[in-house]
Amino acid sequence: MTVDTKHRNDPLEEPEFDVNDPNLTRFDLVREGARRDGVEIVHYAPRFPVRGTKGEKRVERTIAFFFLLTGAAATAFVVIFGWWPWKFEPGHGEADYYTPLLGLTLGLALLGIGAAVIVFARKLLPEEVAVQDRHDGASPTDERVMTGATLLNMADETAIGRRPLLKGAIALGLAPMAVVPVVALGGLVNDPHDEDMYHSTGFKPGPDGELIRLVRENQTPIRPEEISVGGQITVFPGIPHGDTNQHADSPTLLIHLRQQDAEELRANLGRIEVNKDAMSGNYVAYSKICTHAGCPASLYEQQTNRLLCPCHQSQFLITDNAKPIFGPATRRLPMLPIEVDEDGYFVAKSDYRVPVGPGFWERP
Repeated sequence: MTVDTKHRNDPLEEPEFDVNDPNLTRFDLVREGARRDGVEIVHYAPRFPVRGTKGEKRVERTIAFFFLLTGAAATAFVVIFGWWPWKFEPGHGEADYYTPLLGLTLGLALLGIGAAVIVFARKLLPEEVAVQDRHDGASPTDERVMTGATLLNMADETAIGRRPLLKGAIALGLAPMAVVPVVALGGLVNDPHDEDMYHSTGFKPGPDGELIRLVRENQTPIRPEEISVGGQITVFPGIPHGDTNQHADSPTLLIHLRQQDAEELRANLGRIEVNKDAMSGNYVAYSKICTHAGCPASLYEQQTNRLLCPCHQSQFLITDNAKPIFGPATRRLPMLPIEVDEDGYFVAKSDYRVPVGPGFWERP
């Protein structure tokens, strides 16, 4: 007997297949649709041919456990993120566990999802072996019907509809997980249009207009004669918690320039309008927060008048309004206007006149 191999290998030349034949099962449509796409299903068998066996129930309970673990861990993450004490306090306290607990609960939630999906795919979905040959060409209308049947059949294969335990476990597990990114992003992202957030630091004058002193880490104020020529010191706002993370945008580098360097800087102040009256004698104060990524720019080279950021090697020229001259930073370090009060201590004449920290596209 002669076999027409060309006719057999070209699925489009097979005898017409009536997709509307009421005697066809959904899987018949699936198999025919796969055949027309060059896919031959050579093996297909359900994991549990007999429904409701102990083995099937055991697998269901395992998957449900992992989904419920996800839900419980995600709920714990949300509760810890919103209500667990997180502010640092000296000594050993509950705040020490804040970050580890967030990592643990989020890790368990993701582990539960992964384990549930793996067990579901390997223990409940039918076994299938198929071989596919790629081909070109658009899909006819009847193939779209078969594709739809394939998608519906995939939904049937999961058997979620007849497994109320899994249906409830998935809902209870994934619903809290969906809340996790919303809570995390909502708690960490600030409104980029909040002008006060960008312009206000710990040096902002008090409610009655009182000027804020520049102080050391131990809250002691600073006199001009306490900084040697060419020297520098890190200062903080003289307010409660001014040297803590509560005012992390406030650390400032106070520098005593040599006479010649101070004159060069004064000559350049007019180029930056907000810096015209910011110096006090030969003293100048710049934000210590690098305008590239927020690292502490604290390495001062006295001979070259360069301030270096050790993180990404940005360099700022102090005698030219802290202009960036090397590295990834593209924005000058903001200058803090300073003067000496009647008691002989340094004070901030005002808050920083431009935003401190890294440059963002939302900033004015």
